[in-house]
Amino acid sequence: MNSDKSIWNSLPVPAFIIDSDDRISDVNSSGEGFLNASRKAVIGHPVWDQIAVDAPLEEAFLRARAQGTPLFVNDVDAGSGNRAPLQCALQIAPLVGHPGSMIMIISPRELAGRMTRGNTVKSAAQSAIGMAEMLAHEIKNPLAGITGAAQLLSMNIAQQDLELTDLIVAESRRIVKLLEQVEQFGNLQQPDFKPVNIHDVLDRARRSALLGFGADMAIIEDYDPSLPLAYGDPDQFLQVVLNLLKNASEAAGPKGGSIRLRTYFEHSFRLRRSDGSGHSLPLQIEIIDDGPGLPDDIRGDIFDPFVSGRENGTGLGLALVSKIISDHDGWISAESVPGRTVFRISLRRAPRDQTEDNKESS
Repeated sequence: MNSDKSIWNSLPVPAFIIDSDDRISDVNSSGEGFLNASRKAVIGHPVWDQIAVDAPLEEAFLRARAQGTPLFVNDVDAGSGNRAPLQCALQIAPLVGHPGSMIMIISPRELAGRMTRGNTVKSAAQSAIGMAEMLAHEIKNPLAGITGAAQLLSMNIAQQDLELTDLIVAESRRIVKLLEQVEQFGNLQQPDFKPVNIHDVLDRARRSALLGFGADMAIIEDYDPSLPLAYGDPDQFLQVVLNLLKNASEAAGPKGGSIRLRTYFEHSFRLRRSDGSGHSLPLQIEIIDDGPGLPDDIRGDIFDPFVSGRENGTGLGLALVSKIISDHDGWISAESVPGRTVFRISLRRAPRDQTEDNKESS
């Protein structure tokens, strides 16, 4: 029995046992993570109250139970009251030896898709940045000459023509600024790993945002005070959070809005690579805003370089965020519908020996 329980909780996908009254009689660890709720909180509750599926599934489910046959449903949105829906495949079958009971396995497509894209982000980014870095020096030198020439011309032309030289100077500086951002992306140093109190990072980012770009936003803290220390570079984590807060603030526009900073522990979340290796990423950070949501045409590519939903945006901000999290062996994903956009970051916890050393030094 203990062996069965270990196998059950080791399944890397959410799995549920549903009794003859359509109530949840058991859920594995991944299922708890999927629902963002504990086993104790969902046992005995109607399954369709806990799991929302964007498909007319209940009749097919009852038919599969009555006929004792499996049911496979592909490409449906499934979620719960505690998280936005994900595109999933559902596998449902009678539970052998338990008449009337069914087992349901949910396979989120989002993880597989993000893993595939995540493996290509680095190479795509490095190719793009490598080309840009090669050209940056050659472009910046003539731009400096163009800017200087325009400034000299402005001293000897009629007042009505100053707008043209001002335009040349402004656009040249804008291009130089873009090139500097490209160089910053390519020259990002490797993380200086150490134990990090992620709430300190979030608080620094929150205070900085409220004094600047997020002055019109309400930033709400929803922290798990028992969250252990993360493992990474605090300055790079701050850069990530500030970037996401800035995006949310700009999306809200001058009317403002609200951003919720949420942290929690999800013990079942693991990152598995294609070679079978992997590690636990139990520390969860969510940055949730009530803005208009991500544009449909770029929603699946927002972490790629030079993809932007804003006019005059460089498309490097989220690519940089993705690179930093990838360098930390972490995970970032985005879920967006109008009125609710969630960026979720999953991080490693600090090794026990590092945590103890940190306590002693402090």
